[in-house]
Amino acid sequence: MTATLLLTVGAGALAAGFVTGLAGFGTGLIALGFWLHVIDPLLAAALVVICSLIAQTQSFFTVRRAVNIPRLWPFVLGGLPGVPVGAFVLDYVDAGTFRAIVGAFLVLYTSFMLWNRSFPVIAWGGRAADAAVGFGGGVLGGTAGLSGPLPTIWCGLRGWTKDEQRAVFQPFNLAILLWALVAYWALGVLTEEVGWLTLVCLPGTLLGARLGVWSYGRVNDRQFRIIVLWLLFASGAALTLSNAL
Repeated sequence: MTATLLLTVGAGALAAGFVTGLAGFGTGLIALGFWLHVIDPLLAAALVVICSLIAQTQSFFTVRRAVNIPRLWPFVLGGLPGVPVGAFVLDYVDAGTFRAIVGAFLVLYTSFMLWNRSFPVIAWGGRAADAAVGFGGGVLGGTAGLSGPLPTIWCGLRGWTKDEQRAVFQPFNLAILLWALVAYWALGVLTEEVGWLTLVCLPGTLLGARLGVWSYGRVNDRQFRIIVLWLLFASGAALTLSNAL
């Protein structure tokens, strides 16, 4: 491993760990901007899953007391079967076009929400709607590795506090990521090189997540929602531009 590779991978891990500690998601959005310049995309994808699990597990302890199992389980039960459905759909749709459509939706949605001074609240649908959102997140995860946006948006629209939101979409993402890790293991993606890269990422991921958790404790509910919306906007813009280029 060259010095450039080590520094780039380590810097990506630190930045991604911070964002994940602060917002509860965003490892791939931040880290891939660094890692795809120096390592193979398949290795980078596996590394995103592993580092996201590490950072989210560490930051999850900040909201563990807010976890409401009756509120959480519809999302998870809907999301897990959605992953193989998404993988199946991938054989029939162009992944690049699909990501561009999702990216355009995220840009339009977040632009509208950031422009509004008040955040709308949705109280209808109950657990059935939550499960449907979870299923949609699972499908997007299986199709384009985008399990997070739909549950994150939905939790914000529910009008929950920042802890209540994270106590839903963060465990949901952990469940989907664990499912993805099992799939990577079954496909033989978790090679020795991935193991060495994980060791390189570990210090930055842990430190970044700790700094992000510290920052999370210093923002209020409205500031948290705005941070999440900007991250979703950045994710949508990156998806749209990457497909256009």
